[in-house]
Amino acid sequence: MTFPAFQALVANFEKAYIALKMEAPTRQRAVGAGRKGVLESMEARVFFTLLYYKTYPTFDVLAFLFGRARGRCCEDIHFFTQVMEKALGHAMVLPRRKIRSPEEFMEAFPEIKEVFLDGTERKIQRPKGGKRQRKTYSGKKKAHTRKNLVMCDNKKRILLVSPTKSGRRHDKRLADKNAIIQTIPKDVDVVVDTGFQGAQHPKLLIPKKGSKRNPLTPDEKESNQIISSCRVVVEHAIAGLKRFRVISDKFRNRIGVFDERTVRVGAGLWNFGLLYQNA
Repeated sequence: MTFPAFQALVANFEKAYIALKMEAPTRQRAVGAGRKGVLESMEARVFFTLLYYKTYPTFDVLAFLFGRARGRCCEDIHFFTQVMEKALGHAMVLPRRKIRSPEEFMEAFPEIKEVFLDGTERKIQRPKGGKRQRKTYSGKKKAHTRKNLVMCDNKKRILLVSPTKSGRRHDKRLADKNAIIQTIPKDVDVVVDTGFQGAQHPKLLIPKKGSKRNPLTPDEKESNQIISSCRVVVEHAIAGLKRFRVISDKFRNRIGVFDERTVRVGAGLWNFGLLYQNA
């Protein structure tokens, strides 16, 4: 992240921080009153959050680096993640969680003529219960995972990150449950991989699958190569999202709201970086 991008992020973070602090129902003093902690400035709070997302240290390590209690580090990361989510929303770079209709898609992304869709999985700690183990086990990754679908444009900007579900679910099933492909306008190209076999859209581009009895023809192989070369942008977008080790490493925190927020915030930070990279 460049220094101008960091300064812009701090400005948005400060607005979101004050707004969330003012929402506290039991507040009796002005924001900033009382004892000053180790993370006194907004720059320190943003750096603290970005360091956690980038390197994903344990709270013991984070406490050692910043001279704080590990419990306080945990509380701050959870709160600062909420603040960062709100700040990235102010900057208009936070991806959508759900799109309900083609009209809503066109209102949000009027300039988009082509989208790329793919699934990504993140490892989690092995659940103790047998039912939860079966639900989260991914045969593809041979591990227990959580899954999201990621939609991006041809500039690698992440437009949508679906709600997080168990890794056992198939990409096509997850897309159908969230009605992702159905809400994309008919005049927008949708480029996907073979994990979305059976999806219906007027301008769907999907590679053809061969078999032992019905091998692919040379023309079909060439068509598959063209589609693969086009959809590589979504792989790059997911790779950019996984630059944050809180998303790429095995998730150690409790599964729930924080798990959802980390993916959206990571995607928002990736989009924020692209915004200043292309400026």
